[in-house]
Amino acid sequence: MEKEKAIDLLKDVLSKGDTVYFIVKNVSNSGGFRHIDFYTFKIKEIFNEGENRIIKHWLTRAMCDALEYKFKDKTQCMGVAGGGMDMGFHVTYQLGHLLFDDGYALKSEQL
Repeated sequence: MEKEKAIDLLKDVLSKGDTVYFIVKNVSNSGGFRHIDFYTFKIKEIFNEGENRIIKHWLTRAMCDALEYKFKDKTQCMGVAGGGMDMGFHVTYQLGHLLFDDGYALKSEQL
C-alpha cells in the first residue's frame, strides 16, 4: 500500500480522541528493537442479536506504510527501533501528528 492510500485509510478509521491499542509481541535481547501490533476498536450503535457489537480494526500495516516503518512479515508487526521510552506511545504520537497535526490527538494503551 502506498503512503497516501494508507493515510486515507487511517483517516477513515480514526478520529481525534480515539485510542490506539498496541501489543508488544517481541523485544530484542538488547531491548533496542520491538515488534509492535496496533489496533483500534469501535462499537456498533445498531446491531442484530447474535452479531458482534465490537469491530476490531487492525492498523499495523497501514501505520507502517503511512509512517514509513518496516513491516515484519514473520510477526505481522511494525519493527520499531529505540528503547528507554514507551515506543507504542511514540508511534501513536507520530500518527496523531501525521493525521491531525497534533501528536496528542490520539490516545494509546498497551494491551
